[in-house]
Order: sequence, then C-alpha cells, then structure tokens
Amino acid sequence: MFDQSSQLEIPANTRLNNFALGILFVVLGSSSYGMLSTFVKLSYKQNFTTAEVTIAQFFWGALVLTIMGFFVDKTAPKVTATDIRKLMVAGIPVGLTSVFYYLAVKYIDASVAVVLLMQSVWMGVVVEAFQTKSFPKLDKIFAVVMILFGTLLATNVLGSSHGALDIRGVILGLVSAMSFSWTMFSTSSVASHLPPVKRSQFMVYSGGIVVTVFGLLTQVGPHYFELYWVGEEFIRNQPFNPQIFLTYGLIVAIFGTIIPPIMLNKGFPIVGVGLGSILSSVELPFAVTIAFIFLNEQVIATQWLGVAVIISAIVLLNYKLIAPGNKSGRA
Repeated sequence: MFDQSSQLEIPANTRLNNFALGILFVVLGSSSYGMLSTFVKLSYKQNFTTAEVTIAQFFWGALVLTIMGFFVDKTAPKVTATDIRKLMVAGIPVGLTSVFYYLAVKYIDASVAVVLLMQSVWMGVVVEAFQTKSFPKLDKIFAVVMILFGTLLATNVLGSSHGALDIRGVILGLVSAMSFSWTMFSTSSVASHLPPVKRSQFMVYSGGIVVTVFGLLTQVGPHYFELYWVGEEFIRNQPFNPQIFLTYGLIVAIFGTIIPPIMLNKGFPIVGVGLGSILSSVELPFAVTIAFIFLNEQVIATQWLGVAVIISAIVLLNYKLIAPGNKSGRA
C-alpha cells in the first residue's frame, strides 16, 4: 500500500504519463505474443521444424536474460537454491506451451491457433475454483459461456465450408492453453519476491531444457542416431539447420521470449492486474490481423464477432479489478 501523502507530491501530469506508459508497455508485450503464430507458420514454409524454432527461441531468450541478470539491482533479494528449484519446475510449462502451440500451427490456421490458446482464460477460472474450493460466481460462469461461444464463432466451426478443423491441431491448441494456464499460475505465485528478470531467467532455462529434449526426440535423435522414441507423426528426419538461429528463431525469440516479459513486467505494476488483463486481450485481434496480412488467411465477419465476444468475456472477468476503490486492481 502506498503512502497517500507521498503520492500526492507526484504531479498529476507525471502520474498520467506514467500510467500511459504502463498501458503502452502492456499493449506492446501482448501484441508481440500475437505475432508468434504467424512467424512460426512462415518458418514452416521455409522448411524449418518445430524443434529448430523452439530451440533457437529459448537459446536467444536464455542468453539475453542471462546478460540482463548481471545488471539486476545488487540490493535485490538473492536467489536461493530453493528459489531455483521452484522456478525450474515452474518453467516446465513455459517450454511445453511453445511446443504444443507451435505444433498446433502445423495443422490449423495461425488465427485459429491463437483463439484456442486463449481458452486459458476460462481454464484459469476452473483452476481457481479448485484452488478456492468454491463454485464460480454467476458473472464468471457467464464469461466462460461467452468464451466458448466466441470460440465457436472465431474458429468458424459452425460455418466452415472446407470441412472440420484438423482435430490434431485442435487438441494441440487446447493442450497449449492448459499449459499456458499453468504458466500464468506459476508466473504469479512462484518466488514472487525476486526481480522479474531473475524469475524469467530460470524459468526460461527450464523451458529450454524441455524444448531441447523435444528436439532430441523428434529430430536430432532420429536423424543422427536412428533413435525413434516418439510417434512418426512428430518426427522430422532431417539435419538440424543452424540458419534458424539467425532467421526465424531470432525473430520468434524477440517477440516471444524477450520483449513480452520485459514489457509486461514493466506495465502490469503500473496499470494493475485488472486493466492489465483486459489490455492483454489485444493479443487476440492483433494475431488474427497479422495472420490475415502476412499469411492471407481468410477471416470472415463471423470470426471477428467471435473475437469480440471473447474480449468482452475477458473484460467481464476483470472489470471489478479496475472499479474505483479497488486497491488490488491498480498498482
């Protein structure tokens, strides 16, 4: 809680500018996430693999966060062995989310994949209900129904003339949403006393281990050592292409592992959890728009309506946190 007398000493225009910057940080971070599915789709067109993209992404992310870690305030709490252990466990879903999400993009449109990823919103409501051992309130139930209805519209399941969506992509997209829900829970609750850079650093290390194992199982092992430990559906028997590190791997790292954590960690403390969550939903329309521009994916009016319904549901879930007098909604 802030001391009100010291807060009054800050000029109003300074507070307003700071708040505007907070909004900008959150929007930039969320928009960056929204670009991932399109860049991954483009990398596939250049014959890069999921293993190559994820490994390159986490390599660059770990490198940049490690360098940033040297510049963390020396007066900040020191990282203990217990902190590292907890953060490494919490980082597992970070890697899994990338793997499942990028695999989903192989089978379905990028604009549909991001809609499925956003199912993490209602999944979070379910997780919260189990944690608190209480049934969700009516507004949350209504918001979940809105998200599910919006998803039907945004994925164009009901009106598709091309046949049903590839079930493999749908399942992988939903699994990525489950993993992303786990990521959000871990991000908000594990070792929260540490600086964001340090927390992100060890979580990315752990995610990097996950994607490296994935790469060994699906590409490096089969091609170089003739080890076939996973289904043929996931195996890419081709040499690892190091060009990924200076092409799409670097791009995906910038917009998926570097910019978002920095921007969101700067923005959320300023605007608060409620408004921050609402602003973060810009990822959805931005991702659909980018896929439309760069991939020429067809996005009809019904799908835009579905996107609007999902964003409305996110607002409904968080509007109380930005209500006047709610101290938890704004830092």
